Amino acid sequence: MEWNAETLQFLSQCFLHTLSPNPEPRRRAESSLSEAADRPNYGLAVLRLVAEPSVDEQIRQSAAVNFKNHLRVRWSTEVSREPNAVTLISIPESEKEQIKTLIVPLMLSATPRIQSQLSEALSLIGKHDFPKKWPSLLPELVSSLRTASQSSDYATINGILGTANSIFKKFRYQYKTNDLLLDLKYCLDNFAAPLLEIFLKTAALIDSVVNSGGPAVAATLRPLIESQRLCCRIFYSLNFQELPEFFEDHMKEWMGEFKKYLTMRYPALEEGSGDGLAVVDELRAAVCENISLYIEKNEEEFEEYLNDFALAVWSLLTTVSASSSRDRLTITAIKFLTTVSTSVHHTLFAADNVISQICQGIVIPNVRLRDEDEELFEMNYVEFVRRDMEGSDLDTRRRIACELLKGIATNYKERVTAIVSVQIQNMLGSFATNPAVNWKDKDCAIYLVVSLATKKAGGNSVSTDLVNVESFFGSVIVPELKSQDVNGFPMLKAGALKFFTMFRNQISKPIAIALVPDVVRFLGSESNVVHSYAANCIEKLLLVKEEGGMARYTSSDISPFLPVLIGNLFNALKFPDSEENQYIMKCIMRVLGVADITREVAGPCILELTNVLAEVCKNPKNPVFNHYLFEAVAVLVRRACEKDASLISAFEGSLFPSLQTILVNDVTEFFPYAFQLLAQLVELNRPPIPPSYMQIFELLLSPDSWRKTANVPALVRLLQAFLQKAPHELNREGRLSQVLGIFERLISSHTTDEQGFYVLNTVIENLGYEVIAPYVSHIWATLFGRLQKNRTVKFVKSFLIFMSLFLVKHGSTNLVDSINAVQPNIFLVILEQFWIPNLKLITGAIELKLTSVASTRLLCESPALLDPTSVKQWGKLLDSVITLLSRPEQDRVEVEPEVLDIGETMVYAATYVPLQNAGRKEEDPLKEIKDPKEFLVASLANLSARSPGRYPQIINENLDQANQTALLQLCGTYKLLIV
Repeated sequence: MEWNAETLQFLSQCFLHTLSPNPEPRRRAESSLSEAADRPNYGLAVLRLVAEPSVDEQIRQSAAVNFKNHLRVRWSTEVSREPNAVTLISIPESEKEQIKTLIVPLMLSATPRIQSQLSEALSLIGKHDFPKKWPSLLPELVSSLRTASQSSDYATINGILGTANSIFKKFRYQYKTNDLLLDLKYCLDNFAAPLLEIFLKTAALIDSVVNSGGPAVAATLRPLIESQRLCCRIFYSLNFQELPEFFEDHMKEWMGEFKKYLTMRYPALEEGSGDGLAVVDELRAAVCENISLYIEKNEEEFEEYLNDFALAVWSLLTTVSASSSRDRLTITAIKFLTTVSTSVHHTLFAADNVISQICQGIVIPNVRLRDEDEELFEMNYVEFVRRDMEGSDLDTRRRIACELLKGIATNYKERVTAIVSVQIQNMLGSFATNPAVNWKDKDCAIYLVVSLATKKAGGNSVSTDLVNVESFFGSVIVPELKSQDVNGFPMLKAGALKFFTMFRNQISKPIAIALVPDVVRFLGSESNVVHSYAANCIEKLLLVKEEGGMARYTSSDISPFLPVLIGNLFNALKFPDSEENQYIMKCIMRVLGVADITREVAGPCILELTNVLAEVCKNPKNPVFNHYLFEAVAVLVRRACEKDASLISAFEGSLFPSLQTILVNDVTEFFPYAFQLLAQLVELNRPPIPPSYMQIFELLLSPDSWRKTANVPALVRLLQAFLQKAPHELNREGRLSQVLGIFERLISSHTTDEQGFYVLNTVIENLGYEVIAPYVSHIWATLFGRLQKNRTVKFVKSFLIFMSLFLVKHGSTNLVDSINAVQPNIFLVILEQFWIPNLKLITGAIELKLTSVASTRLLCESPALLDPTSVKQWGKLLDSVITLLSRPEQDRVEVEPEVLDIGETMVYAATYVPLQNAGRKEEDPLKEIKDPKEFLVASLANLSARSPGRYPQIINENLDQANQTALLQLCGTYKLLIV
């Protein structure tokens, strides 16, 4: 694309139309730009348009956004492994060089909105090219910074610092490698001194402006304060990996200014209108992050400044208001004190009254509910629950204040416990004097007890020294749970339910079970948080285990109120905003997993669940809720049919319309779930399979069904169910060749080869040899082809398991002869190259037994191995079997770092989630053999008895010394001899 008047006109018109409110011209313009983007020099032409002063500002801004997005997808393109994916054309190297030459001066001279877009574009280039492929960037930025500094042009200065901040961020999150440290050294050598220079100059200007006063102080200060914030962020990036020598040498200058920004006030900005206070607070928060970094990583060098900073941060925290606009400053400041409290300098908190003052002046004010918390509770329950119940609130004032107390308690536990206990009692006393007015005091007391509880190692139990749990529960929590008004003081109710949930292991069964009907009542609360917490409480109670591992609460415990519990749970899904409440659905799943599922329970439940399923099929949007929904259906079907097999037809009648909707309407998100439920229904049926399933079987055999990798595990699961329940159907209408075609497709890719073996194993296990014999040569040829061109350890192990299964089902003679039919005498080659060396890598109890028994039968039954010319192979195979059976897994298995196809893996993980309640029971193909070690020794004893004196010599010549000893020990254990 040449840059001329015609190009300028074309691009200007396109970008103008992209701003059109009418969809048709907008679509046409976007299509034209998308087509033009494939042409060389497109990015360069758009950049020149952005720089053209005669073009309208809005058009240039639209072009700047397009330029940034163009760079994001085309600066460095990667070839996709997806079969039908479109690979974008990369920007040519010559064009890249021209863009890099133009972008810095254009960015610095642009208006603020365009400058921010070009700064992001520059950062995108820097991510790929800086510093090795763009050595001129940093010198150009430094030169421009010095020029702008001489004229105090802070619009340009901040543009440069913002760009530097973006390109240096990689030093915060990338792993420390030699290459990264070399890049860091290059940046330090070029930028550390200019950074300090502009930082000190700006600091002096700030002091000068503050001292001079005047009406324009706020307007003058704002860009200066912003400049210092950017300097602080760059400081953080350049110091993150380790303390650079330059910064250590100039620590005094940096720390002096840092302290000033924590202690000084700037009334012109902070007390004026607008966001002046936020601008100053952002600088202070950046300073707190820097000093937190130094106390964590450079404690010794930072020691002389620590006391002053601790006092400065403490003083700052006592004056910061509860306004949400000051949250970031408060959180970063408290994090700094928390880090100090757990360091060797914790003695700063040892003085009299310090902990008490921190508790009263910092912790309690930040733990108390604010208007913002109440608003979040009422307006966005999902976010409130995520923060409060799921522990993702580490960056909230409430949680971080409690973390500070935990930090101090690391060294001063008794004092913290005593002080906080008194505070809790005081707040409860305040509540008692006027519950309606002082309810927030009680909420604060409950929150402190819950948040300061410590988890016991190796379990879900928690403990606290702040209160006696049973006494606190009885006097503080039970009255809230017994309250008949489920809608009154909902935040207190939520706190009480959270306490019950948290301390569920400590609360005795009689007390807890007596309160469960009250918790069930709260499922009817209008508050989304309250009925979510009630559902979570019940769900977690049903998971409690006694010391021996037995469930504390069983079906008999919940049966008295089961109808009300199930009714209230399904009714809770009808509350506004709780139609897809994952906590309620998870509770339904858990209750159905514990309760006694009679026909009277199953009928209404499947009706309700299928109604919910019909709704979510219209627009699946909450994957967690949807997963628990399908788990609930699976557990209901499984447990009801275990009790009453006649229910299967009723379940089919209820579920088939929903499953048909999923498949017919192409609700792809639910395909894996639908296939797993169908597999479960097939397995629960007794042969013959009803005709309705055979239509699904035909769909299953269609190659189109297998195109999406994410569906494969669930489809394999369903195919296995059909093969087990209706193996005779495979003999009809060429179905077996269709199934083997599916196997061939799966085995060709390393992302699905394991699933291919599952199909093949099921065929071998369920069909007679006379049925599969015509296809066996083709099966071996397919597997050998894959072995030759692209084998992995995982594939070889699966191959070995398949051969073992083939042997135990159809005999060693059929195994050896069918393999040799592909190529004469190839079996011994396969044995030497794959079976013997990889046998030791087998894991899993069933797989270990299968492969060791198959190997034993080869040793003792196969003419190929009993032939005198195969003595060496016989000995090496026995050596490998004994390694497998006698050595612990960690001594014989090395974990192979498989090369994953990231694209397919991401889609697979996001789409396919196995249903625990519809899982396939792993069948042992050798139930009659209890002990594979005994089977080996007994088989060897019988074999040697037929040829006395032959085998001890072979064993002596071919077995590792440790394995000879292990074999002797096995003979001794089972009182058998190899003669």
